[in-house]
Amino acid sequence: MEKKQIQEQRMRGYFIEATKNILRSEGVQGISVRRIADEAGYSFATLYNYFRDVRQLIFICVGDFQEECRARIAQQAATIPPGKEHLKTVLKGYLEYFTEYPGIFQLFFIEKLTDISTSRDTADRIYGFLDTLCDADWQYLIDQGDLTPELVALRRQMANNLTAGLLLFYLHRLSPGDWPTFVNQAALQIDTLLIG
Repeated sequence: MEKKQIQEQRMRGYFIEATKNILRSEGVQGISVRRIADEAGYSFATLYNYFRDVRQLIFICVGDFQEECRARIAQQAATIPPGKEHLKTVLKGYLEYFTEYPGIFQLFFIEKLTDISTSRDTADRIYGFLDTLCDADWQYLIDQGDLTPELVALRRQMANNLTAGLLLFYLHRLSPGDWPTFVNQAALQIDTLLIG
């Protein structure tokens, strides 16, 4: 790799990391070109040498956050065989990730999509993320004869709605008011979702 390419990757990395730090702590409300540039330690004009606009940076961050979440869940579920227990671990890991980073939850599920991207790819990437994490387990349950494809399709949708709803209520402190109760309620609802 040439010196110029290495420098470009390094500069892009500074702006991406700055954007991710702001999104993690403050959500999209904290994002502006000047704020990202300040966090990265460069002028805002420099940002435009490497990125089309802030939306492009956010799109990159969405992918990075998903890979971070995927890696964390893979580590948590590494020793669990495919099936319901593995699926429970994936769903719980997904909930844990977004409760740790409410700004990322805000970005993924609350922000108006047109405010963060003009690309349909962003919407597909966000809305299909949980499905991609759970695909192998759902398919395993079909292959084992535990669930029919029709029932899996319904339960996939229910899992998406369940996790988004639990996170929405918890992160906005509407219900429940504490972490242990949230964990217990989530576990009970996930167990109910997966009953054969």
